Amino acid sequence: MLRGLPPSCGPVRLVAVDGHAGSGKSTLAGRLARELGGAPVLHLDDLADHDTLFGWSGRVLDQVVAPFSRGGPARHRVYDWERRRFGEARTLPPAPVVLVEGVGAGRRALRPHLAHLLWMDVPREEAWARGRLRDGPGLAGFWDGWERAEERHFAADPSRPYCDRLVRPFPEGYRVLSGPGGGGPDSASVHAR
Repeated sequence: MLRGLPPSCGPVRLVAVDGHAGSGKSTLAGRLARELGGAPVLHLDDLADHDTLFGWSGRVLDQVVAPFSRGGPARHRVYDWERRRFGEARTLPPAPVVLVEGVGAGRRALRPHLAHLLWMDVPREEAWARGRLRDGPGLAGFWDGWERAEERHFAADPSRPYCDRLVRPFPEGYRVLSGPGGGGPDSASVHAR
């Protein structure tokens, strides 16, 4: 289905995977990338930083969207969360499908460049509990600040109302439903993991 979408950013079909922190966006993006024969994945955590958790729109537009729009590769520096600075650069080829995953991937500034928007449909409290468990007690203070920042972000710039598909994870796979933003009839399909 994703390969059949019209290009949205030069020759590239940018497909966003959005949802609350801890909802399984990275896992789904990795799975989709494998099913697409190794599609590149842009992790928005690589472009965010401690000072501007959601202030990465300009970086994505300048370093990813603009080069893809011209048919060239994207190149961005990767943020090192332990050293608190941007480090080495990463290049993303203008592949037929490039996945963009992270909280806010379906934000207003990026939507005009997206071919499709997927929302990981996991309740906020459940997703955050999963994220806290994954990251452990050492990051509890970070999570306290993150939750407030995420609430403010989605209150000002919600993604879910614009998604093409809702993706609900289950132990046996995913259930994919049409989203409030369009996406066609309910597929109600379960994909094995």
